[in-house]
Amino acid sequence: MLNTHEPTDNFQQLYADVKKYVELQTEYLKVEFVEKLTILLSTLLIITLIIILVIAALFYLFFSLAYALVPILGSLAISFGIISVIYLILTGLLILLRKRIIINPLVKFLTKLFFNKSNK
Repeated sequence: MLNTHEPTDNFQQLYADVKKYVELQTEYLKVEFVEKLTILLSTLLIITLIIILVIAALFYLFFSLAYALVPILGSLAISFGIISVIYLILTGLLILLRKRIIINPLVKFLTKLFFNKSNK
């Protein structure tokens, strides 16, 4: 049986199908972007809150350590000076190891988040 449709009808249908496909792909990309952005922002929020809590805990821990060192050292000023040196050493370690403990994990996380295809 021969096709009774005109070639122009076929091209119009093909054009409409391609247009609908492009619209659907655009919507899919928008939804996927919003999903990944939500995961990224929620992860950053959780990490920020954890860092704030750890900093507060370290502050009080070192404060109590300074007071615990007073009977040994005989001076509150010296014990606070030692705590300051500990903070400077931790800051130096963080700067020296920033690639290993901050940059590389962040790059791995972002690469996994944005470039791995999810099996849905």
